[in-house]
Amino acid sequence: MPHFVYILQSLKDGKYYIGETSDLNARLDFHNGGRQRSTRSRIPFKLELVEVFDTRDVALMREKLIKSWKGGEAFRKLLEGT
Repeated sequence: MPHFVYILQSLKDGKYYIGETSDLNARLDFHNGGRQRSTRSRIPFKLELVEVFDTRDVALMREKLIKSWKGGEAFRKLLEGT
């Protein structure tokens, strides 16, 4: 089963949320439906980036790496696709 690392951007305040899931559509519905307490006040969200991985372990490592870049040059380049 594939696992996804995703980046959402709040249309309310422009801030980003980075996460991992095995069911991307359900997870997006969860965030935009206000069922995630940490993002509820920032809905709606748009999907900015998705990466697909074969295992959850690899996806979690990538999620952690991207979170370490948040706000920096590497994060900006990732979003720009460079």
